[in-house]
Amino acid sequence: MPDNKVNFDVRERVALITLNAAESKNAIDSELSQAFIEVCRRINEDDDIQVVVLTGAEGVFCAGSKLEQTVASGSSVQDAMAELGEDAGRYELSSVLALIERPVIAALNGDALGQGLEIALACDIRIAVQGMKLGFPTVALGLMPMDGGTQRLPRLIGKARALELILGGNTIDAQQALDLGLLSQLVPESELLDKAMAMAQAMASKAPISLRYVKEAVNKGMDLTLDQGIRLEADLYFLIHTTEDRTEGIRAFQQKRKPEFKGK
Repeated sequence: MPDNKVNFDVRERVALITLNAAESKNAIDSELSQAFIEVCRRINEDDDIQVVVLTGAEGVFCAGSKLEQTVASGSSVQDAMAELGEDAGRYELSSVLALIERPVIAALNGDALGQGLEIALACDIRIAVQGMKLGFPTVALGLMPMDGGTQRLPRLIGKARALELILGGNTIDAQQALDLGLLSQLVPESELLDKAMAMAQAMASKAPISLRYVKEAVNKGMDLTLDQGIRLEADLYFLIHTTEDRTEGIRAFQQKRKPEFKGK
């Protein structure tokens, strides 16, 4: 697995994914895509991992795909595709990221543009540093979002605001993103990773099945009617009653001790 562009570490049941191609602003190319997909596969197969944190190295999150960056530098779409060859392809990292059943926290330590924003949108929680920017400059480049941006953004901030941002091809700053509900909080750069890891470790101390079911109920419920979503919630709630963790949680509460969840 080519791993020089994606670092992967596990700390106390929290997986930390770091995009590690800062010299290209973490441009998404075939090598980074392959490494990222392999890391996501490993996470899904590791029952000891309960929460995931995604960030970038050296003050950079992701400024888009290699194709987006090449077109932004002045090349036409056709010339860029001819120049990049395989790296002009469509890399669906957001779809792979969204398949992770555990909660995923994006620690946005720099700009999230184009496909970089699409990756952030596929995460469950987004916290960011002050001064970073988000947006889809793709329409201005003769392109359009291709990794879920036109679908996830309206679900988060509403149709009108999503269309304004995408069709305008503009960028917004972190405070505007926070006001729109794209971000849950802003923190100083020096505190970002510690804040994200602390949040992740707090979640990882909870019952693993409960974490996965909550994520499933919220994400799937967004595409259901209210009545259907409530029925999904009820079904998952009753399934939890069949787990060993539910029994352990009650017993630990009664005995006034910390529960020892096993994900069963």
